[in-house]
Amino acid sequence: MPKKAILFLEDGTRFEGLNFGAEGESCGEVVFNTSMTGYQEILTDPSYNGQIVTMTYPMIGNYGVNTEDVESTKPWVKGFVVREYSKLYSNWRAKGSLAEYLKEHNIVGIEAVDTRQITRHTRDKGAMKGIISTSDFEEKSLKAKLDKYPGLVGQDLVQEVSGTLKGIWPGSESGKYKIVAYDFGCKHNILRELAARNCQITVVPAKTSAEEVLAYEPDGIFLSNGPGDPEPIVYAVENIRKLIETGKPIFGICLGHQLIGLALGGKTYKLKFGHRGANQPVKDITTGKVEITAQNHGFCVDINSLPKDAVEITHINLNDQTVEGFRHRTKPVFCVQYHPEASPGPHDAKYLFDRFLAMLGHK
Repeated sequence: MPKKAILFLEDGTRFEGLNFGAEGESCGEVVFNTSMTGYQEILTDPSYNGQIVTMTYPMIGNYGVNTEDVESTKPWVKGFVVREYSKLYSNWRAKGSLAEYLKEHNIVGIEAVDTRQITRHTRDKGAMKGIISTSDFEEKSLKAKLDKYPGLVGQDLVQEVSGTLKGIWPGSESGKYKIVAYDFGCKHNILRELAARNCQITVVPAKTSAEEVLAYEPDGIFLSNGPGDPEPIVYAVENIRKLIETGKPIFGICLGHQLIGLALGGKTYKLKFGHRGANQPVKDITTGKVEITAQNHGFCVDINSLPKDAVEITHINLNDQTVEGFRHRTKPVFCVQYHPEASPGPHDAKYLFDRFLAMLGHK
C-alpha cells in the first residue's frame, strides 16, 4: 500500500495524498508546469534546481522513463506533484517506471492531490516555499522546517548544477564553427541543436573567466539556461560584460538572457508565478510572427530598465507583455527568455539557432 504524503505550503495550506518515488522530506519553491508530456525532460532540466514541480496534466508516468529523454546527468527537482501517477507504463523505448526513476535519484513524489487547486492557489497567491513529507504531518513542525529554508531569492543555485559538462561536446569535434558554451545548467538539447548546425562546442563551467573563453579563439559564445535568481551570479555578469566589448557574437537563452540584461545595465525581478510549460505565446516584433514556446523561468528582465540607446526589444510575451527577447543595437549580441530547443515543446523557435549561426560568418 502507498504511504501517506503531504504537501505543506508556507502560508499554511496543506494537501494530503499518497507517496510515490522516494520517501522522506524535501523543501523547495512550489511551481506548476503546463506541459502535457515531457516529464522526464522536465525532471532533468537543471533550471528546476530548488523547485517542487506540479504537473497540471492529470495523468503522469504512462510512458515510463528511458535513457534518451534526459536533459542532464540526473533529475534536479526537489519534489514532484501529480494528480494521478500511472503505475502501468507502455512505450517501446521505456526502460522502467517513473516511480522507480524517482526512487533511484531520491526524489520525493506525491500523487492523489488536487493539482488544479494547487495550480490556482499558486497562480493567485504566487509561487511559495513548500515541503513534501512522508513522515511528518504536524503543521507546527513543517512550518518550522520551512522557516529555515532560504528559498530561491538571493541564492546562487548555478554552482550546484554547473560543471557536469566539460570539454568538447561529444559528436561536435569536427564542427566548422568554434563555440564556447557557458554551462549555467545547460540542457543537452541546446548542445545537440548547435552540433547539428556544424558547431564544435567547448563547454566551460559558470565561473570561467572571459580571458579563458577568449583563449579558445571562439567564433561565438553561448550563454545557457540555469536555475534561480540571476542577481547573485555577479561573476558571470562581469565576464559577460567583458565578452560583449570584444564584439564576439553572443547568444543567450533563459538565464543567459537575464545575465546579458544585467551586464548591459538592466535589472531583473521575480515573477509572481513564473512561466513554465510548452504553450507560451511569444511575438517576434522583428517579423510580426507569433510562436508557441517552451519556457521555464521564475525571474524576468525589467523591460523598462534596459538602456534604449543600446538595446532593441525583439520578443514579447503575449500573456503578460513581459520581455522575451532583445538584441544589442551595435554589437552581435541577442538573447531570448524561452527555450528554442524545446525538449519538450514545439519547434516554432528553432530559427534562432540559425540566426546565431548566420552571425558567425563562414570559413
